[in-house]
This record gives sequence, structure tokens and C-alpha cells, in this order.
Amino acid sequence: MWDNHQTLRLLANTMFVFLLVLIMYIVGPWAINLPIFPLKEVSVAGNGGKLEHVTRDQINSVIRSQATGNFFTVDLEAIRNALIKLPWVRTASVRRHWPKSLEIVLEEHMVLALWGDLALVNTYGEIFEGVTNTRLPKFIGQMENVREMTNQHAIFNKLLQPLGMNIAQIDLSPRRAWRIYTNNGVALELGREQVEDRLVFYISAHNQMIEKFKKQLTYVDLRYSNGFAVRLPEITQ
Repeated sequence: MWDNHQTLRLLANTMFVFLLVLIMYIVGPWAINLPIFPLKEVSVAGNGGKLEHVTRDQINSVIRSQATGNFFTVDLEAIRNALIKLPWVRTASVRRHWPKSLEIVLEEHMVLALWGDLALVNTYGEIFEGVTNTRLPKFIGQMENVREMTNQHAIFNKLLQPLGMNIAQIDLSPRRAWRIYTNNGVALELGREQVEDRLVFYISAHNQMIEKFKKQLTYVDLRYSNGFAVRLPEITQ
């Protein structure tokens, strides 16, 4: 056996690899904790460009509390979990960038509507907490229906475009009855069935209604099969 040079070389290589792995196993945990791999830079970007709502101070606070250790030992998942708890943060990604930095990319919520008086709704139909001074439509309904309300908001707004109107509020009752309010103060009762067809009917008859009643309506009940009921503004003395 010892005269077989090929066998000896194979044995030597195997022992070398074994010793190398053993050294790395013993020394590795100690080496990666050395202060020669400190984190020195953190870059932050929004996935759609500039961040509009999340401040650098908020991000720095997360980094100070969560970015412990060095380049190799820092807990990226802990940082990510802390970032997505910040108001207006929808998603966050955190990765290492050799040799001394972290790269953070945040996706902010794109606000679509108010959810009652306590929260906001984004364009994905997700409820989140945040504060805004922007004038927004309001959704009132059950939490499990918020995505459907988001989808219907887009449909209703598109249908109302020819009249120069848009949605100010959408109500969806527990019995799934729809009522919408337009930005010019008209409440439209759409009911539970054929809601889009009923809205189309209102749009087609809108100008005739205004011409007939000589004033803007405040309430239109479109749940009738062959017509509608209206309410006119009260006359002030």
C-alpha cells in the first residue's frame, strides 16, 4: 500500500481536507467575531425611488437597536422584522454588501383610502396604520371585504369619469349591500345585486335627472327593477 504513490496522494489530500475543515470548524466562529469585520455603512432606498413617509431617524433607530455584531453575525431577519413594524412600511429587504455595509430597500404603502376613522387602506387592499393629511375616500365595511372594496373603488371611479365625478365614500354592509357617495354629495344606493349595471343606469340618466328636477340630487335609490327613487336637497328658509 505504502508503495502506491497514487494511494498515498489520495490519503494525504483527504487528511489535508479533513484538517482544513476541522480548523475552520474550531477557528471559524472565533474569526468571524473579530473586530476586523465591523459594519460601517448602511444604505437605504425606496423600491420606487425616494421614501415619502419613512424618515432616516426611524431607520437609524432600528439599526441602533438591531444591528448588533459584525458583518457576518448581524441578524438580518431581526432588522427586517423591526423595519416592517414602522408606520408606512409595507415590505423590507436587508442584505449584506461586502465588505462592510448593509443595503436596505423599503416599499412604502401607497395609500388609497381611509379605513373608517382609525386606519388607512393601500392600493393592494391592505389595512395599515398611518397618518396623512391627504384628502382621501373613505371605506366603511367588514375587514374581510376590504380587497373587494378596493377593486370596486377602481371600477366605480372609472364608470363615474364621464360625469366628472369620483368616489368620496364606499359603504358595504354586513349583508353586502353597497352604497356609494360621490364627491359632489350624492348618495347612490346600489343594493346587493347588479351594482355596476345600476351605476351605469344612473350615469345614463344623470343629466335627465338634473334637467327634470333643476337641482343636484342628494340621494338616489337604484334598487328598483324599472326605475329609481330620489331625494332632493331640503329647501332652507
